[in-house]
Amino acid sequence: MHGLNDIKASDGDMVVPALIPRALTAGELVFSDQATQVFEADGGTTYVENGRPTRGEWYVDEDGHFGSFWPPSYRASYDLRWIVEDGAIVGLRFTERGQGSRFDGRYRD
Repeated sequence: MHGLNDIKASDGDMVVPALIPRALTAGELVFSDQATQVFEADGGTTYVENGRPTRGEWYVDEDGHFGSFWPPSYRASYDLRWIVEDGAIVGLRFTERGQGSRFDGRYRD
């Protein structure tokens, strides 16, 4: 499916910095509002909401957190946690640092 079967994680475990790129690029994520997001290995990302794509950038910051940049000036940092069901990783939980906004993305089957 998304090639994460060799990673042992429990629901809610923090994604360690070394695995953030692999977690993000493992597949397309679908959010509860049906928006989708694809993360590319080169640091690009495309978020599609209501059929409208928005291009941004992602990175792992100096503190080991997932960060995103959306031109012209929006930058955010997130804690990234695994979503695990029946022992399998099925998605990622993004919690904005300092804000508490939470977004759950599930890998498209």
